[in-house]
Amino acid sequence: MAADVLAQRLQGIPPTVFTQMSALAQRTGAVNLGQGFPDEDGPASVLERAAAALREGRNQYAPGTGVPELREAVARHQQRHHGIDLDPATEVCVTTGATEGVAAALLALVDPGDEVLLLEPWYDSYAAMVQVAGGVRRGVTLRAPDFRLDAAALEAAVTPRTRLLLLNTPHNPTGTVLTRAELEAVAEVVRRHALLVVTDEVYEHLVFDGHRHVPLATLPGMRERVLTLSSVGKSWSLTGWKVGWATGPAHLVSALLAAKQWLTFTSGAPLQPAVAHALDAEWEWPRRLAVDLQRRRDLLCEGLAAAGLEPRVPEGTYFATTDVSHLGWDDGLAFCLALPERAGVVAIPTQGFHDSPAGDHLVRWAFCKTDAVVTEGVRRLAAAELRA
Repeated sequence: MAADVLAQRLQGIPPTVFTQMSALAQRTGAVNLGQGFPDEDGPASVLERAAAALREGRNQYAPGTGVPELREAVARHQQRHHGIDLDPATEVCVTTGATEGVAAALLALVDPGDEVLLLEPWYDSYAAMVQVAGGVRRGVTLRAPDFRLDAAALEAAVTPRTRLLLLNTPHNPTGTVLTRAELEAVAEVVRRHALLVVTDEVYEHLVFDGHRHVPLATLPGMRERVLTLSSVGKSWSLTGWKVGWATGPAHLVSALLAAKQWLTFTSGAPLQPAVAHALDAEWEWPRRLAVDLQRRRDLLCEGLAAAGLEPRVPEGTYFATTDVSHLGWDDGLAFCLALPERAGVVAIPTQGFHDSPAGDHLVRWAFCKTDAVVTEGVRRLAAAELRA
């Protein structure tokens, strides 16, 4: 019956693996090193500002583009951290998280048959929304073990039907932070082929070991071609709030809004003043979070290595990736489905984030958890029989 009623645009899109694996963790009591949500909340002052907004009556519809104080705070954030000047009235739009930003951008900018370039592995909503928009995805693979961008492969993926590049850096799930040189190579391809770019930068502040996030929009010739997405969720540990933003030239922000108005129109009215407070009053909080996450990254990676799961140490994000093929697994999903019974741990397989077989044997682990959770997870892995 489901196949009879489901619209063709959604057929073939599986349920998100994050819901599947988190439900598996809950059902089995396994340690959840899968879905990337923190175990601890963000700044107390931001929570208090949200509570105050509720009491103040900020509970009715916000403007579709977001409350002015948040749009202005986003503009200040972009200037403070990246040197990007924006008009908050025309070049900023508040979204229901970056996920809605991706959906609205693709619905607004992609026509049926247009090709969209994605770095592979991709976040699963990218592929789903390309299909919903009627586009055709073309993967450019970041290959293990280094997961670096091959500029020649990006150039080779462009065809006369290529419309848009959807770029994610810092990159989920690999943890790669694209270098300025890599981004300059991207910009050259974009300029040569007159492409549009949507950049997902939700991990922009969560970089380690002296690496630096460089927004593509700051490179020469890119400002008018790039629509940048980010959110409060990851960098301020408020993932459940689902408050994000899109920034860029007015014509691209206006296009996104043309689609976004028919999705949620607006959301999170009492949360928007609190997010403005986070961006302005707690702007250094993500820096401290990144320092703490680097420590937890090392705790996870050392534990994975001790368990025989040598990770690629990430340069940013919440995640580390391991190859499980040396343990006899050529199917990461099968490994992850067996893991709760074998070790009492849940992780995320990455093959659903690829069209190529490059990710079949790769598994993603989250370290945005408490020390106790990470320590218990790797202890269980070290004690388990992980070979196929």
